[in-house]
Amino acid sequence: MSIIQEGKKIAMCSDHAGYELKSIIQGYLESQGIQYTDFGTNSTDSCDYPDFAHPCANAIENEDCYPGIAMCGSGNGIQMTLNKHQGIRAALCWTVELAKLARQHNNANVLVLPARFIEPTLALDIVDAFLNTEFEGGRHINRINKIPLK
Repeated sequence: MSIIQEGKKIAMCSDHAGYELKSIIQGYLESQGIQYTDFGTNSTDSCDYPDFAHPCANAIENEDCYPGIAMCGSGNGIQMTLNKHQGIRAALCWTVELAKLARQHNNANVLVLPARFIEPTLALDIVDAFLNTEFEGGRHINRINKIPLK
C-alpha cells in the first residue's frame, strides 16, 4: 500500500549534484502514473540546495504535497535543511532496509538520497520501499510524538 495521499503529489527537490538522479526518478514515477511537483533545480549548474529544500518542505508542511523525495551529492546538506522545518522528518537512506525502517519506525515523510553514492537502480528500489512501507505505530508513536511538529 502506497503512502502517497490521495489527491497529493510527491514533493521533489535536488541541487545540481542530485539533478540527474532526480530526473531518473521522475521518469520512473511518471511510468507508474505517480504525480509529483518539482521544486528544482532544473540543471547541473552549481546551485545551493537550501533554495530548493525550503519550498519543498513548505509544500509538505502546508499539506499541498505528501511525501517528499530529495537528493544532493551526499544527501547530508539537503537533509539538514529539510529537517530545520518542524513538520519534516527527512531520512537519509542508501539501502532499501534503511528506507523501510525510516518509514516503519520514524514515520519519515521525506526520503533523502545521496546521489553521488548510489546507483540509479538501487535508488529506484529505495524509492519503492519508502513509498510502499507503512508506519508501524505502536511503541514508535511515543517517540515520534516527542519530535516537535507545528
